[in-house]
Order: sequence, then C-alpha cells, then structure tokens
Amino acid sequence: MTTIIDVARLAGVSKTTVSRVINNYPHISPDKKNQVLKAMEQLGFTPNPSARRLRGQLATTIAVVVPKIVNPFFSYLVDAIEQVGYRNGYQTLICQTNEDKEKELSYLNLLKTKQADGIIMTSIENDWAEIEPYTEFGPIVLCNEYINKTDVPMIRVDQYQGTYIAVKHLIERGHRKIAYCTGGLFTDFGKDKDRNQGYQKALEEAGIQVNPSWILVDKHTIEDGKQVMQLLMEMKDRPTAVFAGSDEIAGGLMMAAKKAGLRIPDDLAIIGFDDQPIAEVLDPGLTTIRQPIAQMGKKAGEILLAMLNESCPNPAVYELPVELIVREST
Repeated sequence: MTTIIDVARLAGVSKTTVSRVINNYPHISPDKKNQVLKAMEQLGFTPNPSARRLRGQLATTIAVVVPKIVNPFFSYLVDAIEQVGYRNGYQTLICQTNEDKEKELSYLNLLKTKQADGIIMTSIENDWAEIEPYTEFGPIVLCNEYINKTDVPMIRVDQYQGTYIAVKHLIERGHRKIAYCTGGLFTDFGKDKDRNQGYQKALEEAGIQVNPSWILVDKHTIEDGKQVMQLLMEMKDRPTAVFAGSDEIAGGLMMAAKKAGLRIPDDLAIIGFDDQPIAEVLDPGLTTIRQPIAQMGKKAGEILLAMLNESCPNPAVYELPVELIVREST
C-alpha cells in the first residue's frame, strides 16, 4: 500500500511538504507542489479523507441552508456557492429547511458533530440568539440575510434601494395607486424592513399616502401571485400597478391578470424582483430589479473558505448593488 512516505521519497521532498500539499497549505512553491502532485499520480496515491478528518487535518464539507431549493433564487445562489467550493476541494451539502425552525437547528448540529466544517445560511427561521451558540463549533456566514448586530460575516444586497427605485419607476410611469407584495410583514422589524422603508420613501417623496388595503404580506410563490390578483380584482378601488416581492409572484400576477382579460401594462403595470430567467420568458417581458445572485453566492463561498483557512478579516457586512431592468410589463 502506497503511503505518504513513498510520495515524499519519489518527489524528493519531506513528508511535511507532502502533507501540506494534500491539505492545500497556502505557502508552498509551485515547483514543489507540482513535484508532489506528479509523484502522487505516478504512485496512484489518493489521500484517505475519513482518516484525515479523524486526525483533524481535513475540512472538505460545507453546508448551505436554504428555505426551499425549488425557489430559483436559492437554486442559483447554491450553484454559485458550490462552484467556489468545488474549485477549492470542498463538497457542498444542501440543507432544505422548508421554513421549519426545528429542521434548521438540526442542520446547525452538523457543525457540532463535525459533519460540516462551515455553514452558509441563506435564510434563517430562528432568532439569532438561538443560532449564535453554534458559531463555537465552526464558521457561519449569512447570505441574503439582514440581521443587525451579529458577529459573523453577512453578504446581502441593498433591498431598500432596490424597492425604492422600483416604486419610483412606477411613479415616473404615472402610477399613484401602487400595490406592494412583501414576503414578511409590513413592519420596521425583520428581514423585509428595508424593502418596506424603500416603498414608503418613494411614495412619500411623491406625496402619495400608503393604502393599507394595497399591502399584501407573506407572499412568495407563483400561486401567491395568482391569489393576489384575485384580491385586487375584488377591490372597488383597484391599484394600477404592483411591486411584487419576487419574479415568481410577478409571474403569477401576470398569468392571472391576462386570464382576467387585463392588458399589461395598460390596465395593470407589474414589476418584479430578482431578474430570474422567467423575467425574459414572460409575455410581456417583466420589468424587475436585478440582484447579483451569482456574485452573492461567490462572495459567501469565498468568505467561508477564508474563515476555514483562518485568513478572513473581521466580520463585516458586504452589501452588493442592485439594478433596474426595464422591460414591457411597465
């Protein structure tokens, strides 16, 4: 059986150097690294991950916690994270909570049991006080989260600005009756507060009062969008435009609006959020706010790996820009 000593002897380096190459140690010269890799290939030597993990020498698994992987936003986010992990020798474990608090905590236990070396959380269900103790067992990065006063890195986009420019765009198109769909509640607390404030600010600047009847909370899916359209159709004072919290909601709205005989954007203007591929496929094309989803996932993966390699700077908030993409739906 070929051992690390055999590899070191053939490569003409020390056993320590071979070990450092296997464990992706950063300060190895390219020449020595190539010598070791060539020797490993010639001897058919493959490191034993299980044994290395038991010796505390290996970190090869990262976990990504998502609420629903069927949501395209999270699918694209995980795709970007997985690519970063794979390029750096890590496997990515996808953990779907279905917005269940107990399930989320069970996945955090992967850190405690050393089945995952680090975790990226893309949406959290429990209060931060419930999650924070798990940082003792391994690094946690928040991606697409908006919690204040955490001591872990956070990657997010400017939700306030995204909503503000979306609603302002509708106002500039002549709309003053603008409905608003939010994934949470219409409060100054929680992850949706930045969007809520952006909506209110755009209306305030235009001298428009918020109409509580036009605020639809806890909306996430295409089916939710269809239901919202049904609610709007039943209103005596119907909005002329809708800011949807996601492209999925917007898609459901458009489907139901067309079925009801409404013309988009003449009878109802609709703007989404995310710029998923569905935005271009819809007819008419969906105006939306583009989130840099791939960039968010890439950054989250890079930060987590830096933490695992103990080369990450102090925890910080990385806020990425958004962009208005104008198509035919407005």
